[in-house]
Amino acid sequence: MKWIKRAMELLGEIERTQEEAIASAAAITARVIGGGGVVHTFGTGHSRMGVEELFPRYGSYPGFHPIVELATTFYTQVAGPNGMRQAMFIERVEGLADQILANYELRPSDAAIVFSVSGLNAVPIEMAMGLRKAGVPVVAVTSMRETMAAEPGHPSGTRLCDHADVVIDLRTPVGDALCQIEGLTEPVGPGSTVAAVAVVNEIKVRTAELLARDGLVPPVISSAKLVGRPRSEELFEAAYLEHARRAAQVLRKPGA
Repeated sequence: MKWIKRAMELLGEIERTQEEAIASAAAITARVIGGGGVVHTFGTGHSRMGVEELFPRYGSYPGFHPIVELATTFYTQVAGPNGMRQAMFIERVEGLADQILANYELRPSDAAIVFSVSGLNAVPIEMAMGLRKAGVPVVAVTSMRETMAAEPGHPSGTRLCDHADVVIDLRTPVGDALCQIEGLTEPVGPGSTVAAVAVVNEIKVRTAELLARDGLVPPVISSAKLVGRPRSEELFEAAYLEHARRAAQVLRKPGA
């Protein structure tokens, strides 16, 4: 159980070191969702997994607003059209974030979580820059070891962590992979996905606790195996309609 052991050690490190940052992030998301707003969530490459883990899925609830560009995340094709070469190129293209954000009305009453393990690519950096310029609080989920291992390539000379109100450190090593194998020079078994998913669910649960305290939890998507089919269908419909209501509020309107 080599990788599992290292992953558990990584999660323990996050638990020991990121309490304050995660608590601050949950306070922001609870305030926004409880107030009827949205928490925009964004990531490119494999960092999209944190976005998908927040909403929609079982045990999640509306208020988190996923923003994922397929062109920067469609890795399963690998080679040829829609392949990794293009996706990895596109996430470094300056100016793309502004075009994405142009679809939305950016409100200081909302917030955002931006995921990027390296924190060095142009698109997540400029997403955070654009959101903060509009007065939207930003939580960055990144690896400080990874981001500090290379000089910034963005013309601003900055990293994602430089454009965040709260920084949550995934604590993953440089290169991400956790395990050294005898006879193999390069380490294997990345840790950033399990780290990001752990952070995401900790924020989700703590946000729910804060909302429940004030009686403000939106409908939670739940399995029929748990609550019965009629209740499950009712919760799905209510959650999706609530998400649609909130998402419609932040889509840019004609003339805006």
